[in-house]
Amino acid sequence: MTGQRAVDHDLSVHPPLELENITFIRNGRRILDDVTFVVSPGQYWLVLGANGSGKTTLLRIASMYEHPSSGTVRVLGEQLGRTDVRFLRRRVGYASAALAAQFRTDLNATDIVMTAKNAALEPWWHRYSESDRTKAVSCLERMGVGGFRDRSIATLSSGEQQRVFLARTLMNDPDVILLDEPSARLDLGGREQLVVALDDLTTQSTPFVLVTHHVDEVPAGVTHALLLRDGQTLAQGAINETLTSDTLSECFEMPLHLERRGDGRLTAWRVSGSSRR
Repeated sequence: MTGQRAVDHDLSVHPPLELENITFIRNGRRILDDVTFVVSPGQYWLVLGANGSGKTTLLRIASMYEHPSSGTVRVLGEQLGRTDVRFLRRRVGYASAALAAQFRTDLNATDIVMTAKNAALEPWWHRYSESDRTKAVSCLERMGVGGFRDRSIATLSSGEQQRVFLARTLMNDPDVILLDEPSARLDLGGREQLVVALDDLTTQSTPFVLVTHHVDEVPAGVTHALLLRDGQTLAQGAINETLTSDTLSECFEMPLHLERRGDGRLTAWRVSGSSRR
């Protein structure tokens, strides 16, 4: 399908994201081991695990920046290896520290958001219209950083930068959004602002996947959870059934107590021995 636009599929028939029996091996190390992960319409997923559990690799495969060693990847009904990812990526909102680091720091916020239209890193690679620029500004405003539209990304705080890249995921009205540790490098205030912005996304129709290793930054509206440990699926399903003190303790290999606060947010702490409050 090189040179063609990916065919639009009925997402009521094809889930936005289907990863089946995914294994990923690099330099002899098995980073992911037979992981199956399906995101259906109306679902907002948390992918949780300790450092080195395979979270980022899973999302890079889902965003079509990595190919698995084995297994099948379908994004919006298109199978990786049988479609032109250059076009398919335009229908996927993706944000990660690795992607953000590839942009020139002198680009302004509007240009960074606008380049998502073509899944590009530079505004001069393609032609953009005034309506494209207007849409980019609208996305920035939605994330609360519209006032920085003409500021270079280098002049913004870490929290403001993360909101710009979150706005970038909205540029093409994507069919699925993939977020790899969006609160990395944020201070407490910036993290809390980001959680509010993410919680706003759960009121929309676009499903998303949020990768993190901190339960306290999980928006209250998240519906499902996948827990990874050493590259394998430890548990997955509806978040209230899947994410418990027991599964969290097993995931991080220490006794932890998990509690949902009155506002729907989660909090966890280490407990002594095997006792839990």
